[in-house]
Amino acid sequence: METIRRDALVRAAIEEVGKVGMVEVTVAKIAKRAGVSPALAHHYFGSKDKILFAAMRRILDEFGASVKARYKSARTPEERLAAIIEASFGPDQFDPAVVAAWLAFYVQAQRKGDASRLLAIYEARLRSNLVFALRKRVSRDAAHRIATGLGSMIDGFYLRAALKDFGSTRQGAVEMTREYLELTLAKEMSK
Repeated sequence: METIRRDALVRAAIEEVGKVGMVEVTVAKIAKRAGVSPALAHHYFGSKDKILFAAMRRILDEFGASVKARYKSARTPEERLAAIIEASFGPDQFDPAVVAAWLAFYVQAQRKGDASRLLAIYEARLRSNLVFALRKRVSRDAAHRIATGLGSMIDGFYLRAALKDFGSTRQGAVEMTREYLELTLAKEMSK
């Protein structure tokens, strides 16, 4: 039963952040959405920050699983890069509630602690996966530079979506990110 309640609280945290934003979220609101008492939520997690941290771990686990599933059919470096981009903007990740949770997570990660370490792990894995595929096509320096650009584009689309300043669709974000990748690869190959 504890696992089910913890899962419900994590899902409720994501939904609540998406509905009211980080500032307005309380443990009581999360607990109510999950159908449990605030005391039980505190018992399982201890604080709002810890619930939100658990929510981000869940989101990152789901992102990782999405990338791995897409990798199964990826045969070339380009297909691996496409898998990462597609997973980054997958319907499960680019959902408005998840996007809001990402924004809250970035804010939370500004302080030292668990959230900061988790963000560093995510960024290192994303960079490593991008560089690994890019190294098959370009120099080490170029791979790192292009990976930084791709990461910045992904983060930027999330920020704009969280701020409701997004004039494109999820597919549009995928296409623009892929276009950036193609243009930078073409530039590197022409050197």
